[in-house]
Amino acid sequence: MERDPADKMKGGLSKHTTNISIWGGFFLFSFVVYRLVSNGDFSFLLTYAALMRTFSFALLNYKMFASGSCRGISVKSLQAYACVFAFRMLSIVRHEGYLPWDKSGDWFYHLVECSSLGLVGVSLFLTQKQFKSTYDAQSDSFGNMHVPDHLGVVWLLAPPLVLAVFLHPNLNKEFFSDVCWTFAMYLESIAIFPQLYQFQRQAASNNFTVETLHAHFVSALGIARIIEMIFWSSSFKELSNSSSSPLVGVFVLIAQFVHVVIMADFFYYYVVSLKSGKPMRLPQLSAGAGMV
Repeated sequence: MERDPADKMKGGLSKHTTNISIWGGFFLFSFVVYRLVSNGDFSFLLTYAALMRTFSFALLNYKMFASGSCRGISVKSLQAYACVFAFRMLSIVRHEGYLPWDKSGDWFYHLVECSSLGLVGVSLFLTQKQFKSTYDAQSDSFGNMHVPDHLGVVWLLAPPLVLAVFLHPNLNKEFFSDVCWTFAMYLESIAIFPQLYQFQRQAASNNFTVETLHAHFVSALGIARIIEMIFWSSSFKELSNSSSSPLVGVFVLIAQFVHVVIMADFFYYYVVSLKSGKPMRLPQLSAGAGMV
């Protein structure tokens, strides 16, 4: 006998309850923030992207506290994001060149970025202290070449820093401040790579699934970058005109696009997961191959 349409709808919604609660709560909160601290300017996209990153790391910390474990979390990605937020703060606390132009740039954007830095700090504490026994260092092996395992993140830090020194906008009109912002921008484009690499390293032992909150955490970081890319694409002239070379604006946009490309496969499987209401599943690839 065919099920009643209302029962079908109930069954369909029940599979998505967690996802609806998580994203619905965030969108409601962000709408309230928009009404309270923005005057509707397009540059609020910067604040919105920053808010989504904060939301992402809040989810990650909640996941660790709730499960009492940090299994599946890449410390190297956390270290890279800590540098991203720290160097961005060094740029925006004294200058206004890279701030949103609406009133959210007066103080709220700073608060959100500072909150993200604090949340990453909490995540690092949990992975290295409170839940260290559950940390899978063997799978978190990205960059373990010619350096001690715990210093593997240097392979992520060095290229963006060198590039930022030579190719950076001058919206703050101060070398140190501009390089700090650009370094954070370039680094953020590849900071997620160790996390994606670890997903694939642990795939077989996890039955090729990614925990729901963990998938939301990574996806929110990727969505934040897409939002930010939309804003900076519209500000390409400002980025290029502030520098002596038009390549600067191009490199800033390419860096953001690279982040989206790195996340492309993950986004696909994440959307499939959302549609099915089931945990995210990774492809079963041959040894040595990976999602990234």
